[in-house]
Amino acid sequence: MNKSGLVDALATSSGLTKADSARAIDALFGSSGVIARALRREERVQITGFGTFEAKHRKARTGRNPRTGATIMIPASKSPGFRAGKGFKDAIKGLI
Repeated sequence: MNKSGLVDALATSSGLTKADSARAIDALFGSSGVIARALRREERVQITGFGTFEAKHRKARTGRNPRTGATIMIPASKSPGFRAGKGFKDAIKGLI
């Protein structure tokens, strides 16, 4: 399912218009949405029964260029992470 499919499904299940559904999805999941802003502020976003979004930190480290074999420095980085909650896992397994 892509974004337009998600917009259609949200509109159907909630009774919202497609435009309102698209705005809601952008407000929550967009690059400047609620979740992204919270992760930039180093906050966890925990949705009970669904999962937890949090920023993952990687330390700077040395790596190797596979083509030349030269040693390179890989800078520290931060990326989003998601850990599924029990209710979400059970729903996918078909237990709910």
